[in-house]
This record gives sequence, structure tokens and C-alpha cells, in this order.
Amino acid sequence: MRKIADFILCFIVLVLLVWQLPWLINFLRTPDSNNTFALYSSLADDFICNQFVGEDKKLHRYGTDGREYSTAETDSLLPCFFMRQLVADGRFPDSIHGRAVTPHEVLQTNISIRLNPRDINGNNIALYPLIESMPKRVDLEWPDDMFRITDTGIEFIKMETNEVKTQKSRLFTEALQEKGFSFPALWVSGNPSVRKAYDEGYLILDAQHRLFHLKRCAGRPFVHEFPIPEGVILTHVFAIEPAARQFRGLAVDTENRLYVLTSDYRIALTGVESFQPVTDRLMILGNMFDWTVSVLDDYAIHHYALDATDYHLIRRLDRTLSDSSLPGLHFTSGDDRFCYPRF
Repeated sequence: MRKIADFILCFIVLVLLVWQLPWLINFLRTPDSNNTFALYSSLADDFICNQFVGEDKKLHRYGTDGREYSTAETDSLLPCFFMRQLVADGRFPDSIHGRAVTPHEVLQTNISIRLNPRDINGNNIALYPLIESMPKRVDLEWPDDMFRITDTGIEFIKMETNEVKTQKSRLFTEALQEKGFSFPALWVSGNPSVRKAYDEGYLILDAQHRLFHLKRCAGRPFVHEFPIPEGVILTHVFAIEPAARQFRGLAVDTENRLYVLTSDYRIALTGVESFQPVTDRLMILGNMFDWTVSVLDDYAIHHYALDATDYHLIRRLDRTLSDSSLPGLHFTSGDDRFCYPRF
């Protein structure tokens, strides 16, 4: 019995060492990182990299050719990103690339998008509020029900009593069926919030990987299908509601290609080589001229400069990540919401 107790004690001590010792060493070491924040400048036709280097951790700004930029030069080369600073300095340009621009227009057309695998890899409750997209008043309001998509249709459930709204459910189910929707849904994406300027409902992949747009207009269903190019099978869609309404969302197919879902219901292929939503992190910082798309995987960060009109690739910059951390036992991860032992 004593030997069993000693074995259990030794096992517990070993697990604690494998778990806590690497974390403590990594915490104390705080190694330098060469990870770089980069933005594409269409005025310089180059990526401008921002990196803290040296013992004093001074911020350096430089191009891919090694040229150093001052703070003022960086502001001028990225006028849409540093618009507020340029306005405050009285240096905001009247035009960019021959196009007259105003600070308000820049503010409206700037976009900032982040996609994290943690938001995908988890057990989400498949209940969604369908907000009225054409409210009588300016502010959006929460509905008194939630909907779910079953094997046979869409069901609206009154939150106060948990009763199914039969008539409303039938109305929306028939609207989807008339457009050829196949139940159940494989993927549902929306932005359930009333703290936004407008609501565009949900993007839904049906059982046949067809993509539909569903929203509520004056109490009635609005359904529109996106025509998908031949040979493309979408796996993930992400509803996005930019201030200027220049597009409706993003999509990824089985080949990990990234698409933009345009406002006129086109599926536009981008110049991003690969993006795997379940493992990679994606950040988009864009303006009316270009987008900087950054895809972070386990080994590198890939920066893509895309044209804001047709999303073709302008330039690309790849940076290998520096990771000298000591591996060990972990129970949580930034990639999902589950808790279990992992090395």
C-alpha cells in the first residue's frame, strides 16, 4: 500500500513539474521576439514594418529594402491608418492617388477584421436572434424570440415561454424552401448585437454547401442566394457589417482559399494563398485603396497586400516566427475553449 501511495505521489509531482516548470522558465526568460507588425503602403508600394528592437526596445519603422522611416514619414505614407494624427497635425492630404478624399470618407471605409480559431473551435449554442433590419426607429431592438435551424425547417422560439412561434416559423421556412434551401444548415454566421449602425441578418450554408443570405425586413423574410463558382465548396462563412457596406462577409472553401462576399452577391477570390480558420489567426486592416491581410499560423506570419477593388495580390511578405519557449503540459489553448491535457 505504501508503494502505491509513493507511486501516486511521484506521479503527481512529475505532472506538476511538466506543467508548471516550463511555464515558470518561459515567464522568467521573456525572450526577445522578431515578430513584426507590417502594413502595406500604396504610396511607397511597400510594406512598412514596425518592430521593437535593441535593449531599449525602441520602435523602428522600415521598408522591406531596409530603409528607415521617421514617425512623420510613416504617418504620411499610411494616411488612412494614421488619419487622426494627420488631421491633428494639419497634414492630412486633399487627395490620395489623384482621388479627392476627406477624413470622414476615410473613417467610413476603413475596416478592421479579426478572426480567431477560438471563436470556431467550441460548442456554441445554436440559437440566434433575428433582428429587424428595417426598424421604424433609428436604433435596432432585440426581438422577443430566437431561431434555430432543424432538419426540417427554421423554428422561432419565444424566449419568455419557450414556445415555438408556429406561424412565423412556417413563414420563414417556406421562404427558404422557395429559394431551394436544403435543411439542416451546416454553418450559420451573423453579428447578433444592437450596438451597430445596421443589421444584415445571417449568412447560412445549407446541407448542400449552398450559401444564402437571410434577414428580417419589416417583419417578413428576405432570402437571397449567392451563386457559387463551379468547383468551389465553401466550408466557413463569416458575416461582417462594415460601415460603408462595401461587402457582406468572408468565406473559406475546402482548399483553404479566402473569398470576399460582395454587396452585390458575388463571391470574389482573393490573393491570399491559404487560410485555415480552425488553426490560423487572421487580421485585416483595410482602406478604400488596399487591404493588408495578415495570416498567423504556428510557424510564420504571412502579410498579403490586396487591391481593395478586386482583391488581387499586390505584394506579399512572409516572416518566420521566433519561438524559443520551452514546451510543456497545458490544459487550455488559445485555439479553442476546451480544457484537457495537451503537450
